[in-house]
Amino acid sequence: MDLHIIRQDTIGCTDKLFLNSAGGSLMPEIVVKTMIDHIYLEQQYGAYGAADRNEEKIRQFYEEAAQLINAKPENMAFTVSSTDAYAKALSSIQFENGDVIITTNDDYVSNQIAFFSLQKKSGVKVIRVKNLPDHELDLEDLENLVKKHHPKLVAVTHIPTNSGLIQNVEGAGEICRRYDVLYLVDACQSVGQLVVDVNKIGCDFLTATGRKFMRGPRGTGFLYVSDRVLEKDMAPVFLDMNGAEWTEFNDYKLLKTAKRFEHWETSISSILGFTEAAKYANGIGLQNIERYNRKLAEKLRTGLQSNGLRILDEGRNLGSIVTFCAPDGSIDGIYKTLKENNVYFSVSNKSNALIDFTLKNLDRAIRLSPHYFNTSEEIEEVVRMLER
Repeated sequence: MDLHIIRQDTIGCTDKLFLNSAGGSLMPEIVVKTMIDHIYLEQQYGAYGAADRNEEKIRQFYEEAAQLINAKPENMAFTVSSTDAYAKALSSIQFENGDVIITTNDDYVSNQIAFFSLQKKSGVKVIRVKNLPDHELDLEDLENLVKKHHPKLVAVTHIPTNSGLIQNVEGAGEICRRYDVLYLVDACQSVGQLVVDVNKIGCDFLTATGRKFMRGPRGTGFLYVSDRVLEKDMAPVFLDMNGAEWTEFNDYKLLKTAKRFEHWETSISSILGFTEAAKYANGIGLQNIERYNRKLAEKLRTGLQSNGLRILDEGRNLGSIVTFCAPDGSIDGIYKTLKENNVYFSVSNKSNALIDFTLKNLDRAIRLSPHYFNTSEEIEEVVRMLER
């Protein structure tokens, strides 16, 4: 991993301290160039003509996305976001009154709202797994809940948006396989920053986005769909001609691959940009990215803690999202200092992490998310500016 070349490829990292990859990261130059080039093709040849000229590159999306998570191309679908992917996965499951969804306390806000919508419209029950004292997922409680409620679905967010906690999705997957339960993993914050392997996780669905640690364009994402879901002819409620063939006046035939979860009309330039982002990450190697990112995040947490700041990330396994506040729970002074020093960051609000922040007695937290184009010197600079 040549950091000098990576930073040369990342134009936006040279004039600021960019620590917001968990929100929307910086695209490599090749991603931007690829998208612009295709827009020019559309200007010259029209949308269909331009797509025809990039047909082979469009196919590469499925290969590169599959490589990211150790899957097969036929199990991958392009989506316009992780939330889009999540909704399509949920809509392929026939929920009935009394069905149970088991989830966790550390879930993404949009996922929880989707569950509540199913609760109101279909009578689905939502049950959450306990956390251990060290904030890890209580797998014994999960297994007991599965045995007791026979859930239609278990859904776990790999890394929540408001914390560096990496949840044990592999342990949860073992339980789901043992009891033959559908398993959905939100990998929105993990794909691109660490190694994600769907074979080890054992999930039926996995969702991801392009704009975060993948360093792709906004308006992109993907959905992984397992073989057993495809073999059961599960599909989203609203299909179109991209996912099925109109075979009779009143019938259709599903596409055999995960493309049945796609829609025909989409942004080709965005697909091509995401493909280049995936190719860029695969070229560096997710093992290398994860190893480097862990060092940056650990250095940042250690430095902030030595300044007397309150680190909010809990768990044995932490990733590249670092959340913190002042000892009294305030963030105003930190916010002002970071803004004045041209640091790009995010603020996590209680409304996005209602359970976690209620238990931590917090309304807001500062979120820094270093990535592999950041340097150790940048981390030291942030720590120094927050010494007081």
